[in-house]
Amino acid sequence: MSKEYKAFIFDLDGVITDTAGFHFLAWKRLAEEEGITFTRKDNEQLRGVSRRKSLDLILKNREVSEDSIEEMMARKNRYYQDYIDTITPEDVLPGAKEILDDLKNKGYKLAVGSASKNAKPAIENLNITDMFETISDGFSVKNTKPAPDLFIHTAEKMGVEPVSCAVFEDAEAGIEAALAAGMTAIGIGPEERVGEAHYRYDQVKDVNLSEILSEK
Repeated sequence: MSKEYKAFIFDLDGVITDTAGFHFLAWKRLAEEEGITFTRKDNEQLRGVSRRKSLDLILKNREVSEDSIEEMMARKNRYYQDYIDTITPEDVLPGAKEILDDLKNKGYKLAVGSASKNAKPAIENLNITDMFETISDGFSVKNTKPAPDLFIHTAEKMGVEPVSCAVFEDAEAGIEAALAAGMTAIGIGPEERVGEAHYRYDQVKDVNLSEILSEK
């Protein structure tokens, strides 16, 4: 690829830390309270998806008032925040801190672009806030992934053109968003989930920065 990178944007869940398990436990608790069966397979459909869209998928076609939807989203978030409070720097995924340090030392701008509304407290608990120029989260834009808005907003906050950005993502919706934004997509995960990315690695620790940075 012919690219001159200036900035790298990182999704949070599944890239910097693995809070997917926390989301699963919080959604499962809510679903069970509502008499809905919720499995880990169901949870995979929620990867990279907003809280409202996730709840819609869980409820399927159940008729629910807007007030009930708001209450359920708030309840799920309380459960999730309880889990987030337990995060420590030890929960940074293997290889993630090394990638951040390497890119930072090379002079690239770094940012977080996450659909989560809890991204900032999670990053704070991981003790890596100072690594990033900006943190974009579920409060930053109206249209969430797979719309490109979050990543475009993040690039603007850094003062960098989207074409000069690369995105680390582990969700299909995130890869679609990165591609729609005109950015280089670096997928973390299986082919069936992130296979549309320009680069793909099974795990964060497998990422080959030399491969990515040398192809300019």
